[in-house]
Amino acid sequence: MSKGLSDVFKLSHDWLSVQEVVDSVSSPSCGAISVFIGTTREDEADGRKVVGLEYEAYEPMAQSEFNKLCAEIRARWQSVTHICVHHRLGWVKVGEASVVMAISSPHRHDGQQAIQHCISQLKANVPIWKKEVYDTQEVNWKENAECSWSTQKKLPENTLSDGKPK
Repeated sequence: MSKGLSDVFKLSHDWLSVQEVVDSVSSPSCGAISVFIGTTREDEADGRKVVGLEYEAYEPMAQSEFNKLCAEIRARWQSVTHICVHHRLGWVKVGEASVVMAISSPHRHDGQQAIQHCISQLKANVPIWKKEVYDTQEVNWKENAECSWSTQKKLPENTLSDGKPK
């Protein structure tokens, strides 16, 4: 990218390294690195315990949507220097990281806001799907509530159907 900016997106069947993600956004011009780590949690659904998740992705479209997300982040928070997102595919057991992302910026404020936006929009727009696997060996595909096509989508009380404040 121009001006030494970088955007890195990686889908992997391997364990995710937080240090690798942090190192990829580190810069002498940045005094802040904001990090988000999403882990697979032990959950219960209908008396069944989640033992892990299986992730799948439409990789070419995922990369394209990530590129759009980076452009959007850079337009809103112009001080953002580097963006890196690594997301697991395949089997992820309880306690392991499913997604690790980091954003660097000269000061913390922009990076913190951008990281929150990044995870929300990643879940809403990047075609990565997860299937819960239970201790009963049953499985259930899950949709993210953030997705525009989600049947779970709940809007705050003071919003219109398009998600904008009243």
